[in-house]
Formats: sequence, C-alpha cells, structure tokens
Amino acid sequence: MAGREAVKRAVQQVRPILSVDREEARKRALNLYKAWYRQIPYIVMDYDIPMSIEQCRSKLREEFVKHRQVTDIRVIDMLVIKGQMELKETVEIWKQKGHIMRYWKESQDPKPTDFLSKFIQGVN
Repeated sequence: MAGREAVKRAVQQVRPILSVDREEARKRALNLYKAWYRQIPYIVMDYDIPMSIEQCRSKLREEFVKHRQVTDIRVIDMLVIKGQMELKETVEIWKQKGHIMRYWKESQDPKPTDFLSKFIQGVN
C-alpha cells in the first residue's frame, strides 16, 4: 500500500512549465491574447490578407475560446508557448500568406457515405 501511495503523490506533483498556479496561467493567456489583438492590424497590412481587422479579431477570439475548457496548468502553458511562437513567426514575417490564411480554412469535410454523394464528389 505504501508503494501505491508514493506513486500517487509522484503523479500528482508534477513540475509546472511556466505558471505556478491557475491564476498565473490565466494572466499569461490573457497577455498572449492582448499581444495578438494588438498585432492584428499590422498582420493584415503586412500579409495583405483579404479579411477585415474585425474578422481577424473574431477569428482570434474563436481560437482562444476553442481551448477555454483546458484546466491543466501544464497544457495551458504549452498552448501559451505555442501561441507565442506563432506570434513571433507571424510578426517577423517568417510565414507566408498561405500559412496565415490556413486559420480560415474549414476543418476536414467528412467523407460522403451514401452512393450519390460519393458519385458527385468523384470519390471511389
């Protein structure tokens, strides 16, 4: 029994990546959101995106809301780190216009299941 308890404690006590508690992780995520929000007009101008600033900001909000249910501090920190890397790559113009436009690409369309839909789309 003592071995199981030690394993439980070791699993529960993982080292944080950046944030010590949930509030600090929240502040990091908000700071990342604000940084993206401030950079959107420049991104639209630099990449000549055929979207308005308001559409880009609504897409930014959508991307952040998509991960709203995440509660693990380490996962939040990893998402913030990835967001910071994406922002740096975007601001430094290391990306191309296609990389930016990929945010508006809809997710994979489900493959058709019935015969007529397969026939129309040319799927074997």
